[in-house]
Parts: sequence; C-alpha cells; structure tokens
Amino acid sequence: MKLLAIDCAANLCAACVYDSDADAELGREVRDLGKGHAEHLMAVIETALEASGAGYQDLNAVAVSIGPGSFTGLRVGVSTARGLALALKIPAIGVTTLEALAAEGAHAFPGRAVLAALDAGREEIHAALYDRALVETYGPSVATLAEAVTVAINADAILVGTAAPLIAQSAGRVFDTGPVAATADIATYARLAAAKGPGEKPKPLYLRGADAKPQAGFILPRQGKGNDS
Repeated sequence: MKLLAIDCAANLCAACVYDSDADAELGREVRDLGKGHAEHLMAVIETALEASGAGYQDLNAVAVSIGPGSFTGLRVGVSTARGLALALKIPAIGVTTLEALAAEGAHAFPGRAVLAALDAGREEIHAALYDRALVETYGPSVATLAEAVTVAINADAILVGTAAPLIAQSAGRVFDTGPVAATADIATYARLAAAKGPGEKPKPLYLRGADAKPQAGFILPRQGKGNDS
C-alpha cells in the first residue's frame, strides 16, 4: 500500500510517500514555515510525490496529523487530506501529534510508558500517557504542570514533546527524554496510519478553543421580536 502522509500541526509543512508493504519511505518534502501552510502544502505534496516516483493515482490512503497543534495548520492539513481522499476515493486516516511523538519515544526507549506533552501556553499542557504497548491510558487532555508531573512520576514515564523540559524542571528530577518537539517526523505519521488502517474521517483535535475570538465589546446584543430599534 502506498500512503501519502501530511503534517501541518506545528511549524513544519511536511509530506511523504510511504510504502507499507516494503516499510520504506519513497520520497519526502519538509519546509519549516511557521505560518502559511495553506499557500505551500500542495507544492510540498507534489514535490514529495515527484521524489517518490508516484502519482496521485498510485495512492491507497492519505494520513494526516490531527493535533493538538496550530489551530489554522490543523484545519489546512485535515481539509486537504479529506479533499484528496474524496477525490481519489481512498481513505483518510488521522494520527494525533501526541501518539506520533510517543511512538518515537517508545522507539528510543522500548518497553517503557511514555508521556507526550506539549506546552500550550497559559500554563496549560496538552498531554497523553501511553503504556508499554503504546495504548493510551490518559488523555489527550489539558493538564496543569503539576498534574503532568504527577502522571509522569507515577508512570515512571519517558517524556516527549515541547513540555518535557518544563515537567522535568518542575519535578526536580531527571527523566529519560525522547524528541523535545512540537510534532513528529513525517514518516512516523505514515507508519502509524498504515498500521491503524481506515476508520472515522479525521477531524482536528482541539483541546481548547481558538485564540482569536470576538472582543466582548464588539458583540452586538440580540434583538427581541418586540424591539423597535
């Protein structure tokens, strides 16, 4: 099976083509954008396809990172994956950033529980705990730093994600640590999606609302039927 994986969850705009039968990545393109995923994603996908020697007609599935992550980036990635899947009549498969990071931590430290934790700002952490078999046992949820420290210590977990240094510092102890990043390598998403197989249509995993909201002073009051104004 040839699978296209795309990731816009964080600063990277990434795509790769993966052959699950050979367990081989065929081609990739990764750009560190920060913002502007919508303008670059299709070019990134086409570059990855060209590098792989495959075309859209050769794809059997599309994988996409569904977050938590950038509010806008997730919408871009998921809508593109679902659009391609619909047009090509192939399944779209969602993989969370937390499970992808956890898989990389488990690869570095086999047989250990993994706490994937992302610094969400506002003293919030987006976290999920995975056991030795990479089965999710906590989260994904919004946690305080204290809560994340408690989970990590109780599980004797490996730490991965951008919040890993915060958790270790707050705990006052050393943890085994995997990738301290906001997202995993694009090939990790491809491998996890291939193993997971088709399921529900992917949708963005938002653990809190968008930062951009109307200011209260600019919200117009709802007018009743009997209001003459």
